[in-house]
Amino acid sequence: MRTLIFFISLFTFSGCSVSHYLKRELKNSKVLSQQHTGVSVSGLNGKKPLASYQENKYFTPASNTKLFSFYAGLCALGDSIPGLEYLEWGELLIIRGTGDPSLLHPDLPHSKVFDFLKNRKDQIFFTSSHFENKRFGPGWSWNDYNDYYQPEISSLPVYGNIARFSGEASQNYQVNPGFWKKSMIFDTTASGIEREEFQNRFHHSSLVVPQGLIQDVPVRMSDLLTVQLLGDTLKKEIKPLNIPLDTELNKIYSIPSDSLYTRMMHVSDNMLAEQLMLLYASANGLPLNTEKAIAHAIEHHLSDLPDRPVWRDGSGLSRYNLFTPRTITALLQKIYAKIPRERLFQILATGGKTGTIRTLFKDEPPFIFAKTGSLSNNYCLSGYLTTKKGKTLAFSFMNNNFTVPTGEVRKEIERILTGLHQKF
Repeated sequence: MRTLIFFISLFTFSGCSVSHYLKRELKNSKVLSQQHTGVSVSGLNGKKPLASYQENKYFTPASNTKLFSFYAGLCALGDSIPGLEYLEWGELLIIRGTGDPSLLHPDLPHSKVFDFLKNRKDQIFFTSSHFENKRFGPGWSWNDYNDYYQPEISSLPVYGNIARFSGEASQNYQVNPGFWKKSMIFDTTASGIEREEFQNRFHHSSLVVPQGLIQDVPVRMSDLLTVQLLGDTLKKEIKPLNIPLDTELNKIYSIPSDSLYTRMMHVSDNMLAEQLMLLYASANGLPLNTEKAIAHAIEHHLSDLPDRPVWRDGSGLSRYNLFTPRTITALLQKIYAKIPRERLFQILATGGKTGTIRTLFKDEPPFIFAKTGSLSNNYCLSGYLTTKKGKTLAFSFMNNNFTVPTGEVRKEIERILTGLHQKF
C-alpha cells in the first residue's frame, strides 16, 4: 500500500502533470490570449524541464537581464566590492574607478573609499583613461535622460550620479548633494524638476517636489564633474589626469557585495546593474566596457546555456536584449548552485514581503523568490518557486507585446504560479 501511495505521489509531481496544468491554464487564459508568452519550469538538477511553452523562443526580458549581471558578479567578485584602484607616486596619489557605484550613494552603505580619500594628505589625481563606455547603453531611450531609472554610466560614480530632491512642508526643498543648489532655475513651465539635456541646470516650478516625496534626477557626468563633486565633499582639491596606469595597482574595498546585489534586485536598480558589469570588467583585467564584459562572461561562464543570449546591457533597459525562457531557467540553476539558498532568497525579491513583488504572492510562508522585468507592453517574472510538497523549482514566465494593462498580466501570472505552488 505504501509503495502504491509513493508512486501516486510521484506521478502527481511528474513533469507530465505540471506540463498539463500549465498548458491548460495558458490555453484558457483570456488575459494572455493576444500576446506572446513563453514559460519554462525546471527542477534544480539541470535535467529536462518539467513544463514548457514556447521555451525556445526569444523574448525581450526587460529587467530579468539583471539575473545575468548578478551571476556575472558572483563569478567575478568576492564578499566585498573593489571600490578604487590607486598608485602612490612620490607625494602624489593617482586614483581610478572600478565601476563601483557605492561612493556617497544615498541608498547604499557607507563606502570605505570615502574614508581612504578623506584621510590622505597627498595631492590626489583622478584618471578615467581605462573607461571605454558611452554614458548610455545601446538601445536606451534618449528622452529618458531626466528619469530616475536612467542615470549615466561612469568609471567612478559619485552620489549615484543623481541629484536627489525632497520636498518640505514649507514648500522649500532639499537637494543632495547641496552642490546642486546653485544650479536651480525657477521656471513656471516646468513640471516637477526638469534638467536640461546636456547641462546640469535644473528647471523647477514653485512647488518643486511635493512634501514627503523624493525625485531623483540623473546628472550629466564628466571627469571634471567627478572631481568637483568629490572635492566639494572631501574639502580638498582633486585634479583630473588623462594618463593610462599600465602597472600593478593597489585596491580599496568599499561595501559588502550582497548590499549591492540586494538593492539591485529588490528595487530593480538599473544604475547598480550597469555598474556591476563594469566591476566585472575591472575584476577580469578588461577596460571598463560593458560590451567586452558581456562577451567575456558569455565565453567563460555562460557558454553552456541552451540558447546563446542576445545580451546588450547590464540592466535590461535596452530592447535589444533577447533571451529564451529555457535559457533563463538554466541560468537560475547555475545561480542556485553558486550561492547558498538562504543567502540567495534574501537577495531576490520575496513574494508578499519585499521588492517589486511585495504586493503579490501573499501566501505564508513565502513561496516566490524572483526578479521582475517591466517595459511598456512587456512583463516578465523569473526566479524560484517552492511548492506545498516541498519542491523548489526554477521558472521563467515571459510576456511580450500585450495591450492590456500590465496589472492584469501580473495578476494572471500570480494566479497561475500560485496554482502551481498549491497543486504540486
